[in-house]
Amino acid sequence: MANHSPRFLQIVDAVRVNIRECTVSEIQDRLKRGEQFLLFDVREESEYAAGHLPTAKWLGKGIIERDIESIVPDPDTEMVLYCGGGFRSALAADNLQKMGYTNIISMDGGFRGWKDSGSEIVK
Repeated sequence: MANHSPRFLQIVDAVRVNIRECTVSEIQDRLKRGEQFLLFDVREESEYAAGHLPTAKWLGKGIIERDIESIVPDPDTEMVLYCGGGFRSALAADNLQKMGYTNIISMDGGFRGWKDSGSEIVK
């Protein structure tokens, strides 16, 4: 697990009470069942290029608020966000909700949890 600063963890903990989160295994199960939802990797572009979840599109935390409306115009679209461990995706999920998106989920455990489970990684 990354060593995050206390102030960063404070803001993540503050938004977690406002967002929906899921586990890596829940997303694995949903994908196996063929459920339809958008999956966004909010890590840095270089992290995404080094490896990401199958079907995931890149929309980094630094640009997601700027670009989301042109990519996902319907605010009721279900989206699952993930990052390295679930911290940046929680912050991004909170911001999207503030923008009026109603069906946002942050995947706790993130890419590290996915990779540690032995699931497929795409490069």
